[in-house]
Amino acid sequence: MKQKVTKIHPKDNVMVALTDLNAGEVVTYNNQTYKVTEFIPAKHKFALTDLSAGMDVIMYGVLVGRVQNLIPAGGLLTTENIRHAASGFQTGNNHLDWEKPDVQKWQSKTFNGYHRDNGEVGTANYWLVVPMVFCENRNVEVLQEALIKPLGYGRKKTYEIKAQQLINKIRSGGNIDDVLYTEIGEEGPLSGNQKLFPNVDGIKFLTHTGGCGGTRQDSTTLCGLLAGYITHPNVAGATVLSLGCQNAEVKTLQEEIKKRDANFSKPLYILDQQKTGMETDLMEQAIRQTLAGLIQANANVRKPTPLSKLVIGLECGGSDGFSGISANPAVGYTSDLLVTLGGTVILSEFPELCGVEQNLIDRCVDKNKAERFSSLVKSYSQRAEEAGSGFYMNPSPGNIKDGLITDAIKSAGAAKKGGTSPVTDVLDYPEKVTKPGLNLLCTPGNDVESTTAEVGSGATVVLFTTGLGTPTGNPIAPVIKLATNTPMFKRMNDIIDINTGSIIEGDETIEQAGERILDYVIDVASGEIEVSAVRHGQNDFIPWKRGVSL
Repeated sequence: MKQKVTKIHPKDNVMVALTDLNAGEVVTYNNQTYKVTEFIPAKHKFALTDLSAGMDVIMYGVLVGRVQNLIPAGGLLTTENIRHAASGFQTGNNHLDWEKPDVQKWQSKTFNGYHRDNGEVGTANYWLVVPMVFCENRNVEVLQEALIKPLGYGRKKTYEIKAQQLINKIRSGGNIDDVLYTEIGEEGPLSGNQKLFPNVDGIKFLTHTGGCGGTRQDSTTLCGLLAGYITHPNVAGATVLSLGCQNAEVKTLQEEIKKRDANFSKPLYILDQQKTGMETDLMEQAIRQTLAGLIQANANVRKPTPLSKLVIGLECGGSDGFSGISANPAVGYTSDLLVTLGGTVILSEFPELCGVEQNLIDRCVDKNKAERFSSLVKSYSQRAEEAGSGFYMNPSPGNIKDGLITDAIKSAGAAKKGGTSPVTDVLDYPEKVTKPGLNLLCTPGNDVESTTAEVGSGATVVLFTTGLGTPTGNPIAPVIKLATNTPMFKRMNDIIDINTGSIIEGDETIEQAGERILDYVIDVASGEIEVSAVRHGQNDFIPWKRGVSL
């Protein structure tokens, strides 16, 4: 019989239910029996012994909460009987010894990527159209309408066709409940309209709401993020539209580009609407220059590349009570494999590292990195408190419903994505990754803001774990979605790519799943697999705005 419960760490005083447990049910773990006193839903936790008010709740071997009122042995942990609590942290001695995984089977493996002049390698080949300010969003949308379909990047309007069937029924005076949809298959390229530039994966249009009206710091930061996308190895070149008077100045963007790539050589076309004059002139220039850039971009082809050139972002969203014991540790093992191979990984979402800061500080390669991480966490936490919303308010209603009832419980599981390797660098948003190994990047816990940031810092592939089902994607980097549990994967496999529920069911180890994930990443990076987020055109892009509107 498969295991019904699990204890994550020997120090834990709570157990996780892997399936629904009825009141009075007796379960066995490591030859010890435990009786639950009430219904325990799958993914939730129950006390191993009587826990009195004021006692610490330990999970993943760390403090994750404090008891509010007595929880009897076998009793359910809830938001009413425990509250968030986490251990403090300080910089001290570093512990850099770690057990590297065996990577012999991948030593000679390669992926087929797009090689750039600065030595970086992309997993895709996109052209960007970028507005410096929200005032240019309409012009960007006009360009999108003008270019996408004629160049062969349009997709079948599946739901438009289905809606038309219903509309036709209404016009004829019929009942829409009688309409049977015509089967038209999955969304894909428009038939009869082949891509003019087969080596260019697409043109991506990064509309946003920033660039003016906020603080100058926000505008400078936006320029840094946009520079991160323009210089990104998955990008062949860019068309930039500027109004001309905004806070996010073109000269600032150019300075940020130079910071990230001193010898930047990609085709880059910058148009100023107030200097150009007529909108028709602006659009004609933009179309002409973009097509000229696409001709250059199309000359680049995929070539074999060592796995050390991979840069993987580690992300989670819609987490559940299984995230920290299936998908996240499996991704953590993938992370350790890639780091051992000389690659780079990025762990972000600082509010979701609450309670595990000391572990990450101890893993920093030097004191300066440890102190920077500590400083960034403390200043971010302080700003959150000043806004009346501390890290303890991070779990969403969906998180809580599925067993993540304190921020520390959520964070302890989320941090598992970072594996066990040393922390080689600590970055503030939107700095670029420059060192191989595990990098910590300061971002919010917001799924899209954090994913946007990781890609802006250089992630060429993102591993995104979810327990509830989250469709998040990115315009230029493939976002691989991993389910923490099998029922959700089966229910939503149109937007999910990999299932790790096999770990919960005892059919696969964390290590086996981690190896399977790395093999999948290699295929995605080579362009052999199109992930769900790319197939559905899930182009989520939200810059992080730290300041106020003025």
